[in-house]
Amino acid sequence: MKLYGMNRAPNPRRVTIFLAEKGIPIEIEEVNVAEGGNRTPEYLAVNPRGLIPALVLDDGTVIDESIAICRYFETLHPEPNLMGRDAKEAGVIECWQRRIEFDGLATIASVYRNTQPLFANRAQPGGGPDTAQIAELAERGRILLPGFFTMLNDRLGESAYVAGDRYTIADITAIIAIDFARWIKVRIPEDHTNTLRWHAEVTDRPSYAAG
Repeated sequence: MKLYGMNRAPNPRRVTIFLAEKGIPIEIEEVNVAEGGNRTPEYLAVNPRGLIPALVLDDGTVIDESIAICRYFETLHPEPNLMGRDAKEAGVIECWQRRIEFDGLATIASVYRNTQPLFANRAQPGGGPDTAQIAELAERGRILLPGFFTMLNDRLGESAYVAGDRYTIADITAIIAIDFARWIKVRIPEDHTNTLRWHAEVTDRPSYAAG
């Protein structure tokens, strides 16, 4: 099998950190989104949506959503467990993972994709038709983003990790969101001591360097 991704891009990093936690080696082919590599005929033949990451299985099946890719490997390699050992834990992990995805990642992306000159004519991710940037979406994102950081800091005042007392996919999603926020010059507020404590711990894990 082969994984198509891009070094430093948020969603591909989510998968590479996840795989590093599990110790799963895999061939990765770089797709340079900044240069439009995801919109080339060659890549669109692999994934017509033009999104990364994309996992191509040995039988030709393509899985192109980062959490779906992680779920695939979690099923094949259940330990170390990152997505829940029972129904309650799986539900809590997914709850927090999705909150961070929507309130953090999507909000940051709305600012980044609608302000960067690089994406002036392709504000919508993927290989679809050209789409213009919408300044109001970026403005709304900047208004909403402080709420995400407050939510995360409050949660990390209640538990050691995002979804409870151990490291999970929710922490991976949170760290890539925080790193992505740097692309729009936003960092963890200095008074968010809970998040800063957590950040120091998760970035010290060997898997973080893999992403």
